[in-house]
Amino acid sequence: MIKFGIIGTNWITQQFVEAAQASNEYELTAVYSRHQDTATAFSEKNGGSQTFTALDDFFATGDFSTVYIASPNSLHYEQAVLAINAGKNVIIEKPAFENQAQMEKIQELLKQHPEVRYFEAARNIHTPNFKAIQTQLTKMPVVQGASLTYMKYSSRYDQVLAGKEPNVFSLKFAGGALQDLGVYPLYDAITLFGMPDEFNYFPEFIQTGVDGKGVAILQYGEFNVTLSFGKTTNSYMTSEIYGLKDTIEIDDAGELGEATYIDETGKRTLISEPVTDNPMLPEARDFARVLNDPENADNQADYDRWLNLSVQVNKVLFNLRQSGKIVFYDERDN
Repeated sequence: MIKFGIIGTNWITQQFVEAAQASNEYELTAVYSRHQDTATAFSEKNGGSQTFTALDDFFATGDFSTVYIASPNSLHYEQAVLAINAGKNVIIEKPAFENQAQMEKIQELLKQHPEVRYFEAARNIHTPNFKAIQTQLTKMPVVQGASLTYMKYSSRYDQVLAGKEPNVFSLKFAGGALQDLGVYPLYDAITLFGMPDEFNYFPEFIQTGVDGKGVAILQYGEFNVTLSFGKTTNSYMTSEIYGLKDTIEIDDAGELGEATYIDETGKRTLISEPVTDNPMLPEARDFARVLNDPENADNQADYDRWLNLSVQVNKVLFNLRQSGKIVFYDERDN
């Protein structure tokens, strides 16, 4: 049983804890929050045994081997450094880090702590439906690009319209559409097609200074992949991967609820399966498999592949931000 601690007590942490417990591979032991009442409430609800309001104490005396980090984006790097230096495995919510410099330092730390495993929680690429799309793609002799859409109205945008600045829409906390929902279609694209040759981002800014939605274009040798994502409106447009006369149709590039293969005659074949109640369950199981048997050759290969994807996504995210002229507050001090 993997004993794990958590940083952050929001809805996504609750969802991961429920997925971890449903996998029967994890035991929640330690909860960190800035506020004791919040830590206590979360711990009691989920069966934790320790609560902390100081990160140093959390890492020094917490009874856990793995930490799940779901704090605001701008805090990920500092907390991951503390975790790795403490010898803790890290599962970190996407996007892992703000820029390539941070990612490079994390890679150096991981080399200094070979016993530590690091995972970016990009749940979509671990799902059976994503794997079904991958399999179908290998059967298509010609690929001519894709259009991937993931756009959902955020309840926090109501606060923005009321004149407030929640973390997910704040440059201070490295927020915005690209740094949130944009990560999912970007992971889809890089996992399916590899690193693009060129990339450009066309953001639409909101009053807090972040991008509320936008379009990214990834240019490959013979085709382009268009990513559309946002948090200020809803889209019901399907996503598509284009063959020559055939197409893979996906209901949603982030949720991957249903995927259909359409052949050259227009015949539609469902290639997906019903999704689990908790979309984070497949990644929780994948991470546990590696943590429980890190020396297994297949597990090591998967771990290396996921780490390389995290590095690649980080690079493209950073360069898309530069293309869209998005600079976070902590970067302005440098």
